[in-house]
Formats: sequence, structure tokens, C-alpha cells
Amino acid sequence: MYFAALLARTEDGWEASDTELDDVETLSDLTELAREASDDDTVIVYIEQEGAWFGIVRIEGEEDPRIYVSDGAAAARSSYGEILTREILGDDLDELVDELESLDLDGTEDGETLDVAPDEDDEETSVAAEAVPAAPVGDRLILADLGMSPADLLALESDALSEIADTLGAAEVLEAVR
Repeated sequence: MYFAALLARTEDGWEASDTELDDVETLSDLTELAREASDDDTVIVYIEQEGAWFGIVRIEGEEDPRIYVSDGAAAARSSYGEILTREILGDDLDELVDELESLDLDGTEDGETLDVAPDEDDEETSVAAEAVPAAPVGDRLILADLGMSPADLLALESDALSEIADTLGAAEVLEAVR
């Protein structure tokens, strides 16, 4: 189960809205969704999966999105988190996946096959998740200019969105949406 919210900075302050990610398949889709929320202002997209991980995507006008994920390995095991971790790690992730796939990790001897063939999509996701560190990944300075230091960001665990919104001065507008 995912929860996603948008915090958009406008001339009048922050506006908050929860959002559906049903049509999001790529980072471009997510960026477009955020840009629709606020023209050229700062938009913070917050995605959380049942307390396992959270991700922040910051969009400013036409600039490239900045991304932070609290637990890369946990996020890489989920559809939306995989989008974010793949964008953060890019070619490095592809190289790590290729290296892991070349290793004989299934416990068979050379030439032997498994009795049960794994689902190709599950295998690709698990290999990718194994290649991602079980630690925060991405831009730790993503909220620094808005009042949240990298140390504070790294310390976030449960209810991270509330703490972020409080730091940004958007707690009241967020509570109205929740």
C-alpha cells in the first residue's frame, strides 16, 4: 500500500494534496503530475510504502527532478521505488545487476537447471534490489534550503511526511488533506 502527497509552494504559501499514482509508470510521468500541481514553483512529491521506505522528489520549474529515498533496497523491491532508485543509480545499477546476474547464485552446479523456473519479472526485480544498498540513496541536500538539514533527513523514520511538512511550515495544510 502506497501513500503519496504533493506539497506545492505558491505565492500564498504551501498547498498540499494527496495524489493517486495509478497512471505513473516512469519518473517523467511523476514529474508531469507534479508540474501540473504548480506551474514554475517548487513541488515536493512524497511517496511512502507502509513504513518500509519513503521517497522525496523535488521539482523546480523545468529543472531535472532531485530525488532522495530512505532505503534503496526496500524501495527497489516496489514498483514506484524501483523507478526512483533506478533514476538515482542509473548506469551504476545496470552494471551491478549485470554483475549479479553473471554470478551462479541459484545453488546449482554448472549445467544443472532449477526444477521450478522463476518468474522473469520477479527475478529481475530481486536482482535489482540486491544491487541497491539497504541505506539512504540520492540527494541528501534535497530539503536543506527549505530548513531540513541532511542529518535531520537521515534521522526520519516513522511519519516522515509530517516532520517534513512541519519543517516546511506546511503541517496545517497537510493535515487538512489527510
